[in-house]
Amino acid sequence: MPSSVVHGALAALVAVGLLGRFYDRRALSIVLLIVVVPEVDTAFGWFMDGAHRTVLHNMVFPVVIGGLLYWETAREGSWIRTRWGARGVRMVWVGLFVHTLVHISLDWAHLSGINLLWPLEDRFFTLDGELALSTTEGFVQTFVEISRDPETGGGVVDAGQGGTRADTHVPNPAEPSDEPEPGPVDRRFPIAVNGWQLYLLFTGAFALVAKRLQTARPPEADGGGRKERQ
Repeated sequence: MPSSVVHGALAALVAVGLLGRFYDRRALSIVLLIVVVPEVDTAFGWFMDGAHRTVLHNMVFPVVIGGLLYWETAREGSWIRTRWGARGVRMVWVGLFVHTLVHISLDWAHLSGINLLWPLEDRFFTLDGELALSTTEGFVQTFVEISRDPETGGGVVDAGQGGTRADTHVPNPAEPSDEPEPGPVDRRFPIAVNGWQLYLLFTGAFALVAKRLQTARPPEADGGGRKERQ
């Protein structure tokens, strides 16, 4: 599964690309905080079965929050726009984007996926499949497959749905296993478990350093500019 470090590296890339003139250390810190918030639901697993990848890993809350943000920022007398101006509006939308696409959607494509429509429906979905153009098969798409049940004759849609909270466990540091095991518990905090995740870490770090170097202006440049204006 993608670690919090991987989520943070991808969030850094998004912050550099989308925050524009509002990018600074404070804005970056807010984005990094937002991207790790969903991991809080791992602690809920101590008293709620299948809480991880459910409570804060679904698409229902982002859709609701997105609708409220659109209404709030578009209306006359917007509190966010009045209190923080264009910077505040940019931050809330980038924050929602980071939460939804950098964290939730990335987890959707790994292990048992996420409880996509919770609390409206208790069902885990995994984004898994292939999208390709083939010289023999033409357009190939297997993320959502529609077939016919030979027994009933009805249509069957396979969108990667799996089990429910009761029978789905995604390993995490708080609950490495859904069943007690003898011996010491291995609470593993992953950093990068695949080559592409390590690649994302280095790419995110590179983007931050590059952004820092681009925005840093040497003292002599300011002095030269003042002399020219004089």
